[in-house]
Amino acid sequence: MPRIPKCFVTGATGFIGANLVHELNAAGHEVKALVREDSDLRGLGGAEFEAVRADLRDRAALAEVIRGCDWCFHVAASYHLWLRDYAPMYAANVDGTRAVLEAAADAGCSRIVYTSTVGTLALPKETDAGVEPADESRTAPLEQVRRNPYKHSKWLAEEVARELAGKGLPVVMVNPSAPVGPRDVKPTPTGRIVVDFLNRALPAYLDTGLNWVHVRFGAQGHILAAEKGRVGSATCWATRTATGR
Repeated sequence: MPRIPKCFVTGATGFIGANLVHELNAAGHEVKALVREDSDLRGLGGAEFEAVRADLRDRAALAEVIRGCDWCFHVAASYHLWLRDYAPMYAANVDGTRAVLEAAADAGCSRIVYTSTVGTLALPKETDAGVEPADESRTAPLEQVRRNPYKHSKWLAEEVARELAGKGLPVVMVNPSAPVGPRDVKPTPTGRIVVDFLNRALPAYLDTGLNWVHVRFGAQGHILAAEKGRVGSATCWATRTATGR
């Protein structure tokens, strides 16, 4: 019987990360979780994991704590709709991604799953024949994401992931849409929108759209990406179904 891969998870105390740890437990995986000293561990309540610490941009320290794991899930990200200074966001999301992916390769991981966002994908395109749907094979042009620092930083991080995959690192990307469901303990900025709407606390309403995914399906999709994903490619979960590509 083949050995079940041991997994390393960054961002394990976050919304998707905590649900991923629980889903990995349910599938029989041992988990190492990267946590900070001041991390809110409520989302990990009831989960089994080994807590480790390292700076997100310290490649050598990361490789040391990742060593012994077969799969690495890089879920950690700075996710904010507005900041006075966006430099720390770019440092965490771009530089941190390079450090984690390279450290996972240094540690000998056979599969590295990078969590991006649906916001980095191209929008549907109108043609004379109608609307051409968009999918995870089409990355957004830079002008589509440049005005949104979070999307822009994740777009740049995807460029890093593709660069490293091109050099032979076993990187697979996932592009989940806005998650909803259990363990959104902070809550996340998108979760806050739901809470504020229910509490009649939104100051205004916009004519816009947002695609939701149940966070458990998104977490299960991460595992499917590790099992079945193609190196250097992306998979999107923007509906209620998670499928491996």
